[in-house]
Amino acid sequence: MSALGKVYLIGAGPGAADLITVRGARLLAQAEVVLYDALVTPEMLALCAQAKLISVGKRSGQRSTAQTVINQQLVDCAQRYQLVVRLKGGDPMLFGRADEELRALEAEGIEVEVVPGITTALAAAAATKQPLTRRGVARSVAFFTSSTAPNEPDHPALPETDTLVQYMGGREAAATAARLLAEGRRPDLPVVVVENCSRPDQRILRMTLTGLAGGLDAAQGPVLVMIGEALQQRSHQPS
Repeated sequence: MSALGKVYLIGAGPGAADLITVRGARLLAQAEVVLYDALVTPEMLALCAQAKLISVGKRSGQRSTAQTVINQQLVDCAQRYQLVVRLKGGDPMLFGRADEELRALEAEGIEVEVVPGITTALAAAAATKQPLTRRGVARSVAFFTSSTAPNEPDHPALPETDTLVQYMGGREAAATAARLLAEGRRPDLPVVVVENCSRPDQRILRMTLTGLAGGLDAAQGPVLVMIGEALQQRSHQPS
């Protein structure tokens, strides 16, 4: 038996337990210890009932476990267990702080594998039956967030693309809309907001860019904001 275990960075997907990949579910069922994010649901954790569970939740704007502490916990676990899972909402490689964790594990010579998950933007497009690209209308998509690392300056510039998808967009979405309006985007540009994507309490809001600039109501879960001509509701599409 190797002195060091192997760590799997697994994407849990957007929320619903049955949207995790088959590989991810299989590894969860074999894991000895699982370090999981705040957005991972109890139904997802039921897939690894045999494992020791460690909450390392990180939520924007809330008190959470520091990333350096999480890194050290992963290293410590790999020194004690053979199969370690770091379970992240969405996909580990998109706004999942995977870079810091990969660096920490690689520096200690610990084997690590990444298992992708369905990122929330794609799940939101599916939930709303609203493609992010559309022939003749939108051929480029950008995923972005206004959140930055502690003590780092904000990045007010927006991607130049046909469809914009803002992660963690609850509080920052109004500022995004105001900047787009200042850049000359039309006031009635379609916007779709998805809260708690794929979960039983999922909420879908349709509005215009002007409406978004007025701000969003307080959310009870993660919010994704999609903006662009491709989000125009089809004539026979249910609301």
